Amino acid sequence: MSSKKPEQRSARPSRQGRKLAPAAARALAEAEERRKARARPDTAPGKETGGRGGPDPARYGDWEKDGIASDF
Repeated sequence: MSSKKPEQRSARPSRQGRKLAPAAARALAEAEERRKARARPDTAPGKETGGRGGPDPARYGDWEKDGIASDF
């Protein structure tokens, strides 16, 4: 038995030394921008103006406010 390990080949060919088409370079740059944007934490949603206030009626079953029942 030989102590030599078999050569590992990657599934993808190396990109070194290859020149990309301009459209491919743009697509890679856009994809990198999207990955960076997705990695950034989202900003908190804005405060609702004119909303009902209080707990969410769909979650807590509270369909009444100020004596008026709503069924939407």
